[in-house]
Amino acid sequence: MERLTFADFDLPVRILDVLADLELFEPTPIQEKSLKPILSGRDVMGIAQTGTGKTLAYLLPVLKTWKYNKAGNPTVLILVPTRELVVQVTEIIEKLTENITARVIGIYGGKNINTQKLLFNDGCDILIGTPGRVMDLSIDNAISLKEVQKLIIDEFDEMLNLGFRPQLTHIFEMMKEKRQNILFSATMTEAVDGMLEEYFASPIEISLAKSGTPLEKIEQTAYKVENFNTKINLLEYLLKNETDMSKVLIFNNNKKHADLLFTKIDELFPEQFDVIHSNKSQNYRLKAMKSFENEEIRGLITTDVMARGLDISNITHVINFETPDIPEQYIHRIGRTGRADKDGKAVTFVTKKEETLILDIELLMDKDLKFLDFPEDVKINPKKIAAEEEHIAMKNPAQVKLTEGGGAFHDKKDKNKKENWGGPSKRKEPKKFGANRAQQKAKSKAKRKK
Repeated sequence: MERLTFADFDLPVRILDVLADLELFEPTPIQEKSLKPILSGRDVMGIAQTGTGKTLAYLLPVLKTWKYNKAGNPTVLILVPTRELVVQVTEIIEKLTENITARVIGIYGGKNINTQKLLFNDGCDILIGTPGRVMDLSIDNAISLKEVQKLIIDEFDEMLNLGFRPQLTHIFEMMKEKRQNILFSATMTEAVDGMLEEYFASPIEISLAKSGTPLEKIEQTAYKVENFNTKINLLEYLLKNETDMSKVLIFNNNKKHADLLFTKIDELFPEQFDVIHSNKSQNYRLKAMKSFENEEIRGLITTDVMARGLDISNITHVINFETPDIPEQYIHRIGRTGRADKDGKAVTFVTKKEETLILDIELLMDKDLKFLDFPEDVKINPKKIAAEEEHIAMKNPAQVKLTEGGGAFHDKKDKNKKENWGGPSKRKEPKKFGANRAQQKAKSKAKRKK
């Protein structure tokens, strides 16, 4: 069967020329399946794995029917969860619209809001932004969302995971109800399902693959490792001995651990790696990503800020230095490799405490990871980092389970059985803000009268 090309989409020649310049000729499955539903004007909910071409899936139908708006207010609003995605999507749209009249603006937090207000002096047709900054500029009347005809929310599940629901609902209220909503998500979570039911009108669902299905092109392996410091030794060993590890993305679960790992790796491989996370400035992050994309550095150490949507080509390996707490996040991480029908490799380092997280991931994927033998040449470092030290938290003495044997501890336990820890009758209703001050004023006034 002959494969479709973008020419079969009946797109304007000006857009086809740009796609040809970008060496894009054939649509991906999600792009093919999305065209007609989006062109129908109905609400659409697309479920597709990361790395499948979702951005063009919603952009091409929108640009196919593009009409210039003289009013100067955006008619298309695209919401994405991170600053990096704003930059990436804005660049793609600017390329696609270089031969048509469309004013494209990307905005995000972390930059001076007054400077960003000036961007709208000449009007805006397509607005790309993070929910918080879009809401702030709308509240300040720098932009009006009343003329938005198409609302696009990309990475919808991640948007809700990051706590953007209040900003989203506020933005919905700023727009007219009669609009087309185009939503794309890598997974269908309860939060996504709840928002769909509450705010959107029976969207057409386009599902490319089961939620959580791993990309088949990615080889997934794992190692059982003693602790964080031993993981560093294993990473050093792999980087020195695996010659195909030429473009490596390494994930940590938090910023502190990412910085700690970078400090160690930079000593072992000077100027070959960089680190980015939300504490780094936007310019620093973009510069590091560009160096990684251009293969000026061998690898990038990061947090889940890099797990979603970002399109960096030819990543040979994704290394989960730490196992993600949320199973779906594993799918997003490994989706950074094996893109555009290329093969990829994902390696996960697993401590004893992380084994239960791996079981959840395997259950989600309906696929087992292949555990490899721990290399004999890798030295086990028994020293633990602070997060691995065991701490006994004494939250409530009544909840502490004590061992048998009597003694002082046993006496204390029996004694505490009869202590009144305060039931509902012992607790006072919380006072409203300012109540104490009002009572104090009343008492002072009464004293003065006496």
